[in-house]
Amino acid sequence: MWHIHQRRTQRQSDLRRYWKVMSLSERFEQVIAAVLGVIIAVVILLALWELIRLVVETLVLQHQNVLAHSVFQKLFGAILTLLIAMEFQHSIIKVIERREHIIQTKIVVLIALLALARKFIILDTASTTPLMILALSFGVLVLGGVYWLIEQRDAARRAQESHTRTTQTEPAKPGGTEDT
Repeated sequence: MWHIHQRRTQRQSDLRRYWKVMSLSERFEQVIAAVLGVIIAVVILLALWELIRLVVETLVLQHQNVLAHSVFQKLFGAILTLLIAMEFQHSIIKVIERREHIIQTKIVVLIALLALARKFIILDTASTTPLMILALSFGVLVLGGVYWLIEQRDAARRAQESHTRTTQTEPAKPGGTEDT
């Protein structure tokens, strides 16, 4: 618990130190990120409360089978809603802690994939048309492709940065000559 308090205190002092040198737009971004963080925290708490209520009502009071399709849809829809809100919160915390400047595209794509996965889980097969399933599937494929491309770009950047650090720290070759 002490470590959490120490990290929070460190982040607050870092923010105070950086606040003095931030531009007006950076300060505005920090304020908006903090307000969004509070709002999403409230949404997370409400979603958690709704999930707890749903579990107690459905499984304990009504004694419904968790494997029944409608119960499964309700429970896992609520769980994924909570996970989506938590992922939003995590990305906003990165902005507040100044680990990221803006919300990253990769996180937005990941959240969209989670939302589509949630949609597939709660999909009512009785009223769903084949065209809708095709459209949702196409959305998953496109978002999956975008996520993969972003990951490939990030991996190439990490490899380049690692290579740059390695070549900058290597000692000179014997004899005073360098390979060109």
